[in-house]
Amino acid sequence: MAEVKKVGFIKDLHVIVLNGQKTITWRLWDDKNLQKDDVFICVDMVTRVPFAKAKIIKVWEKPMGKLLPEDKDGHKKFASDEEMYKTYSKYYNRPVDENTIVKIIKFSLVKE
Repeated sequence: MAEVKKVGFIKDLHVIVLNGQKTITWRLWDDKNLQKDDVFICVDMVTRVPFAKAKIIKVWEKPMGKLLPEDKDGHKKFASDEEMYKTYSKYYNRPVDENTIVKIIKFSLVKE
């Protein structure tokens, strides 16, 4: 049986994932090959402690500079594109700009 994929979220996002406000996550340089219909465990980015289970409904990719409102709906809002690039540069510890490809993952929680 394939190992269950784990997707990390910063602590600030746990509540909005659990209450259904956050339904999209963005991943850069996806090392897990996340695909439609995958079920994954939501874990704390630092402690790796699980806090939810979710299923991927839809996946699409585009450069960060081409994100549209529908790509951001259900995702954390940023004051500017510069703030967004800076935040993701910090998350991934490498430069992020408008040409960086983002994998947009729409998901829904799975009740156990």
